[in-house]
Amino acid sequence: MCRLLAYSGPAVNLHTLIFTPEHSIVKQSYQPKEMRSGIINADGFGLGWYNHEIDDTPAVFKSPMPIWSDLNLPSLSRKIVTPLAFAHVRGASAGMAIAQTNSHPFAKEKYLFMHNGVTENFRTSFMRVMRRQLLDEYYAGIEGTTDSEHIFALFLSNMKRNHESAGDMETCLVETIEQMHTLAKKFDSHVVLNLAVTDGETVLVSNYTTFPVAASLYVVENAAAFSNAAIVCSERIFTDPAWEPVPPNHYVHIGKNAKVKLKHFNTSA
Repeated sequence: MCRLLAYSGPAVNLHTLIFTPEHSIVKQSYQPKEMRSGIINADGFGLGWYNHEIDDTPAVFKSPMPIWSDLNLPSLSRKIVTPLAFAHVRGASAGMAIAQTNSHPFAKEKYLFMHNGVTENFRTSFMRVMRRQLLDEYYAGIEGTTDSEHIFALFLSNMKRNHESAGDMETCLVETIEQMHTLAKKFDSHVVLNLAVTDGETVLVSNYTTFPVAASLYVVENAAAFSNAAIVCSERIFTDPAWEPVPPNHYVHIGKNAKVKLKHFNTSA
């Protein structure tokens, strides 16, 4: 099971965010503390960030290698400064290929997306049904083989079909989770959907599962180490009493000025 991190706040260099903390996302790749399955996250990594002075689309750097083995990343990350970043280290689900196209985050148009979780029986049950619900442009844009990229394509199709107006990302995130919930019931399977999505301004991160125990997820706002910022991550990256666990069936909304709201949702499926 993967580990993820989302940051929104004052511009920061990525090295400070992903390498410096005592339990950084890099350390979580080889020494995670709270994974429900798996031991390490050595099946690829990725970073996504925005530079709105250039344009509103995200930049992505990702690799199928373990994050600790990339010799370019320590120096590269020191030269990237951004107010909004995603980071992900991958522990591939059984049967999912280790490839650059399967590394997170995924980017399309102005959106970034990443996933910590699993879709049981994805290839044998979910995939064909999910693909039928995709708009052609997002079906054609799938490059890898993961459930995660298909969930992103479903989210984008929902946005295009029903929720293009500003502020509807929340509605669409819940709708996408409800669709996955319905399929999980249909196929008598379980899903873990810790999904993170952003349009470069708002960040949403969900904690949802059909298992009795949810995956770990935490949020902190205005921590001593990152003042006036908000961070959501699978495991707390530094010691601070301000960290809060995100309960199951809740999602984090990070809006302007990195203001955090914790919201509950009910699947109506």
